[in-house]
Amino acid sequence: MTQAVGIAGALALALVLGERFPPPGDLLLAVGAGICGLAGITFLYRGLAVGRMGVVAPTTGVLAAVIPVVASFVFQGAPPPPAIAGIALALVAVVLVTRAPGFHADHPSGIKWALAAGTAIGGFNLCVGAFSGEAAFGPLVVIRLVQAVLMTFVIVAWRQPWRMGGDVLRPLVLVGLLDMAGNAAFILATQTGMLAIAAVLSSLYPVTTVILAIVVLRERLTRSHIAGIALTAAAIALIGAGSAGT
Repeated sequence: MTQAVGIAGALALALVLGERFPPPGDLLLAVGAGICGLAGITFLYRGLAVGRMGVVAPTTGVLAAVIPVVASFVFQGAPPPPAIAGIALALVAVVLVTRAPGFHADHPSGIKWALAAGTAIGGFNLCVGAFSGEAAFGPLVVIRLVQAVLMTFVIVAWRQPWRMGGDVLRPLVLVGLLDMAGNAAFILATQTGMLAIAAVLSSLYPVTTVILAIVVLRERLTRSHIAGIALTAAAIALIGAGSAGT
């Protein structure tokens, strides 16, 4: 459902903005991004289900950011020193914000799933960062189509339940639109700036989740959360200052 909403939203925006059909290179990258993105989310959920959140979440987040950062440094050059410092702080912030009480010591860590998830999501970021810049929403339509086809295949092949109650329809539509908007914003960010900065800033999404959980759900604010949120603010300021000079 969320994939269908994302496809419809991205296609509508592509038509409204008059985007041309993506070139062959972007089509291939979009297919790769779709496969990597779906694999990354699947591995992440599996890791969270069988492993320790305090291991799986930060490992996935940091690895997903580090892979495109290294690639960006190699192919685009290093950003100014303030931005590099901001990137380092942001990676630490991700670890602090996503830390959670673990299970017993004999509980599996889930590290193998975290490494697979982080690598796959990092691959998604690399594919998106390599788009030509001629279009943003057209490639996103392809990404969503690839993921929808793969998910349909998995559901049919493994006979997974797919019917949904009417009470979850509206939330799923909202999730689909927000997910599409987030992916589109990331694509546009990589087309207008450095991949390293876009990847690191997008990896800070757990901070927003934690803040919303504290404000809306009244969850307890831990020292780790406070430190992570503070480092996030400092990281964004440093990255912004470094980017302004480029």
